[in-house]
Amino acid sequence: MDIKCLQCKGRHFCGRSFCPIQVKIASQKKVNQGAKQDYFGEAPNVFVGHYGYPNLNVGFLNVEEYAQHDDPLLWSKEGYDINRIISLRSELINSNFKVEIRDVRGNNNKYLEMGKEIAMASEPVDVEVNLEKKPHFSLNFSQDTAPYGPRVKLKKAEITENPKIPAKVEKVVDDIDLKANDAVNLLYEKGFDEHYLTKLFSVGNLGVKTQRKIVPTRWSITAVDDSLCKNLLNGIRECPETGYLAYFGGHLGNYYLILFFPDVWSYELFETYVGNADYAWPFATDHEGHNGRKDYADNTAGGYYAARLAIAEKLSEIRRQGSCLCLRFITNEYWAPLGVWVVREATRKAMKAKPLEFGSKELMLNYAKQLVKRKFGYELDNILGKSVLLRQMKTQRKLKNYISQ
Repeated sequence: MDIKCLQCKGRHFCGRSFCPIQVKIASQKKVNQGAKQDYFGEAPNVFVGHYGYPNLNVGFLNVEEYAQHDDPLLWSKEGYDINRIISLRSELINSNFKVEIRDVRGNNNKYLEMGKEIAMASEPVDVEVNLEKKPHFSLNFSQDTAPYGPRVKLKKAEITENPKIPAKVEKVVDDIDLKANDAVNLLYEKGFDEHYLTKLFSVGNLGVKTQRKIVPTRWSITAVDDSLCKNLLNGIRECPETGYLAYFGGHLGNYYLILFFPDVWSYELFETYVGNADYAWPFATDHEGHNGRKDYADNTAGGYYAARLAIAEKLSEIRRQGSCLCLRFITNEYWAPLGVWVVREATRKAMKAKPLEFGSKELMLNYAKQLVKRKFGYELDNILGKSVLLRQMKTQRKLKNYISQ
């Protein structure tokens, strides 16, 4: 908790529309009133923690009555607000047990086998859960993963129905010679979304038998985004170049201005806060050239890969490539971290908007400066002056002019 929260005590000094402390208290009351130690419920997902690697906590995320508690694409489509999402997620109990990452290669762990089935199921699975103690409120946030409610050690659990597993998924999971990346892309092309694929990947359902392992959920999200995007980029790099195009849009207080320049594929992301709190936020940035990057994007982390996937999906759809400058503006509307799915959906919403087309780089950048100043009161030159992508364009233009002389 920030020291300003202690001073504010719910009086909105931070400029947010809602107070996260008040929402947390409201969620606490809801969970504490209904939480039980033993119950019949539904499990829509499995969460794999990352602490203690390679010995990890794997938890069934379950709730007594499922009501879209684990469906970020639906939340985005139907416009769920942050308050509603947190309220839903706070009801999910993480009933967890300990595994070693290679345990998935055998079938000796009953609960791990249950987790694999839950991850494969197309609908929440009916379960009977017995916990070591009654859940007490906690709300667990992360920049990468969606929040969830109390964590409690699992005492006993049983699946009480036959999980509904798509035949296409069962076939891929049973293929012990198919590489995990190939499996992810094969299922994506058959219409399975990245949220579902992350579940499969995280519990070790995919890959060559001798290489399968449990992967922390936060790492799985990025791995799936990265794998899907790289596969799309293989085709995009063969496409004609875009014109000067500007897309703008957002979701839940995350706004994206995405600028395309006629050139081969490259990508640069800047992220900055533009709230009305009385302190200046720095920006974070990462980039890649035409052939991609080999190391992890440490500065912008999972958001780099989530936004890049949404952009690649659009380029693949319109059969074009370009040099992409992606600018993320985080406002006070986004007052609680909900996971990188917000980034992906915000970027998708921006890319669905009708783009503006410009006759030159200068015209497009002037438009971008005016838009950002008008909407966020932010001087975009702070970012543009640090752009590797724009600097390389200027160098390339000088080189072309020199060669043509």
